Amino acid sequence: MNAVIDPLLAALAVPSLSLPALFIISLLSATLLPMGSEPALFAVVKVTPSLFWPALIVATLGNTIGGAISYGMGYGAKNVLAKEAESRWFGWMQRFGPKTLLLSWLPVVGDPLCTLAGWLKMPFWQSLIYMAIGKFLRYLTATALLMLVPDGVWHRILPWF
Repeated sequence: MNAVIDPLLAALAVPSLSLPALFIISLLSATLLPMGSEPALFAVVKVTPSLFWPALIVATLGNTIGGAISYGMGYGAKNVLAKEAESRWFGWMQRFGPKTLLLSWLPVVGDPLCTLAGWLKMPFWQSLIYMAIGKFLRYLTATALLMLVPDGVWHRILPWF
């Protein structure tokens, strides 16, 4: 396993490669694709701690743009599909509005929330701002916790760190 992970971490240590790769991974993981961007963010920050803030901003930007793509997919689906499905999610999101997108960072339900916001035609820019805030706070919290845990602990939990 280390034969695969070590070259990947070495590539992520080069800022000219790591930040664009992090952006693409973060963007794709915010669509409905089943993947996460945190391991890539953690690898960049762990290998090159001086990239903490740039990596955080790049991951947030990529993930927010991915959320906007999900929003657009929901918006387009609403225009194509004539009948709106009834669901408690619709009522909940309509009641609380774009602020519900502060929860867009949640695993499993976060990306569908962005899609539902588009389906419900919530105001785009408000939705985008709340998405960005939620995603930034998630990345900040997760990465700060990663930096606080001593290296030896991570090697026991996740051998590739």
